[in-house]
Amino acid sequence: MPGPLDGVRILDLSNMVSGPLGGMILADQGADVVKVESPSGDATRAVATRRGGFSASFLNNNRNKRSIVLDLKKPKGKETLQRLISTADVILQNFRPGVVDRLGIGYEDAKALKPDIIYASISGFGEDGPYAHKPVFDPLVQSLSGLTTVQAGSDEVRPALVRTIVPDKLTSFTVAQAISAALFARERTAKGQHIQLSMLDAVIHFLWSSDMGGHTFIGDELEAETAQSFIDLIYETSDGYISVAAFRRVDWEKLADACEHPEWKTDDRFLTSAGLEEFKNDRLAMTQEALLQRTSQEWIDRLNEYDVPHAPVMTRSEMIRHPQIQANKLIVKHDHPEAGPLRQTRTPARFSGTPPEYRMGGPRLGQHTSQVLEEAGFSDAEIIALLEDGAAIAAK
Repeated sequence: MPGPLDGVRILDLSNMVSGPLGGMILADQGADVVKVESPSGDATRAVATRRGGFSASFLNNNRNKRSIVLDLKKPKGKETLQRLISTADVILQNFRPGVVDRLGIGYEDAKALKPDIIYASISGFGEDGPYAHKPVFDPLVQSLSGLTTVQAGSDEVRPALVRTIVPDKLTSFTVAQAISAALFARERTAKGQHIQLSMLDAVIHFLWSSDMGGHTFIGDELEAETAQSFIDLIYETSDGYISVAAFRRVDWEKLADACEHPEWKTDDRFLTSAGLEEFKNDRLAMTQEALLQRTSQEWIDRLNEYDVPHAPVMTRSEMIRHPQIQANKLIVKHDHPEAGPLRQTRTPARFSGTPPEYRMGGPRLGQHTSQVLEEAGFSDAEIIALLEDGAAIAAK
């Protein structure tokens, strides 16, 4: 049975990660995602960690898509894209603000060709304002959004980057959800719309639910955020690390028993939830001292026995072999015709009635140019002319 978005066609004009991952999420869920690339291709095609002519980054953000190459600097290339727009349900793009309008493929242009089109525009900092037209990369968004100071734990501590591209990936998940919502709205109203999303907005919205409490109550804002704790809940054991999360009074009592420190349960500092929070550094330091006395596995066994919330600290190579990951059947293996056997994740949401499926690996640059053009009504002669002109390029 096809995925829940079977029958939806998306023209994915995006590059790098912030758009392509969103397009892949929708492709995994059954949409026909046509990746429209420039003659030089998506920039992630050229990054490191490669095999068989493909980078891991490109493969992990572009499976289940078809690739066509159009040179939008050529009049015939732009005309070809305009014809393709009339066959699409959704356009996804992350050009710098203003570029698509100058090319004649912005929202108003697309709407004139397909009145019910859903057009998703991703920007770095926003459509307007002093940063709107600046070049954008993930660390810059982390910095401007305040994420680096959240990661540091305090305004007085040196800011720190999260060591994964949170803004790019969070934006992709957000735009995929927004496109799905717009498709649902169109089913009810028969009207398309323009979705505008910046990476900056996605990250600040993400932070607000848990990290902006000091700036929620107007008139009572904190002038500076102080560290909630100097210990980050990753504890050292005698031979490694584990994480323990004894936030609640009931869990603190269980931890006290597991650590053979019954006096913790009657300590005046920790008799209430407010006390557990106020004297957080004290109890975390006490926990750390206790956990140094045994190995990680000994603590895991003991914490399991006392039902204390905890988890081992995994490296990436350990994580993929962990029995819980195996039980979830999250990591799957596919054979790519050029890159060989791949290990990837399935889409995390599972649908009982319309399960997503793996249809194809990441495509070669221009692999489906002729196929997509033929489906859009281009004649053989027109396709040959476009290829000869260089307005369209097909993989050899």
